[in-house]
Amino acid sequence: MKVLAILSQKGGVGKTTLATCLAVAAEQAGKVAAIIDLDPQATASFWKDVRQLDTPAVASIQPVRLPAMLKACADAGTDLVVIDGAAVARDVAYEAARHADFILIPTKTAVFDTMSMTHTLDVVRQLDRAFAVVLTFVPPQGQETADAIQAVAELGATVCPVTIGNRKAFFRAQAAGQAVQEFEPHGPAADEIRRLYEYTTIRLYNKAEAA
Repeated sequence: MKVLAILSQKGGVGKTTLATCLAVAAEQAGKVAAIIDLDPQATASFWKDVRQLDTPAVASIQPVRLPAMLKACADAGTDLVVIDGAAVARDVAYEAARHADFILIPTKTAVFDTMSMTHTLDVVRQLDRAFAVVLTFVPPQGQETADAIQAVAELGATVCPVTIGNRKAFFRAQAAGQAVQEFEPHGPAADEIRRLYEYTTIRLYNKAEAA
C-alpha cells in the first residue's frame, strides 16, 4: 500500500479537490483507493455524503488515529491511501507527512500563497520526505505562473510539471460528489488530473504505471 499526502497549511488551495480527484483516478486505474480526511472542516467527507457511488471510501478521523486507520486500510487490501490534510495545523501536517510515501503541496500562484508554503516545506524537510509543489487555480494567462514557479524554485522545492487550472468544472464536480474526470471526462480539467495522477504514480512507485 502507498500513501499520498496532500498538505498545505494554507486554506483554499485545492487540497480536497486534488485528494478526491486523485483517489478516483486510482480507482479508474484499477486500484482500491481510500481517502483519510484529517481536516476538521471535513470537506472530503461532505463530498462523500453527496456522492452516488460507494467508493472511494472516506474516513474522517483525528490525527492521533492515523496509524490505526492506515493499518486498517492495509489489512483491507487498499492500494492507495490519499490523506487530505488540514490547513494551519502544523501537528496535523507533521503526522500526515510522517506516514506518507510522497507528498503534494498545492499552492496558488499569488506571491503570498507561495511564501506561506514555507511552513509546510519546513515540516516535510524535517522528515526528509519526497514531495513536489503543485500550482493550483492557475490563471489562463499572465505572468503569475512563471513568477510562482521561480519563487518555488528559489525555495529549493521541486515543482510538479503539471499545473491545475482555475476551472469551474472542479467546483461543479465537487458539489455533485464527483471527481472532475467523472463530471466532464473529456474536458481540460480531467486531462490535468490524469496527468497529475500519472506523475504522482511515478513518484510513488518510481516507475510509470502500466496502461
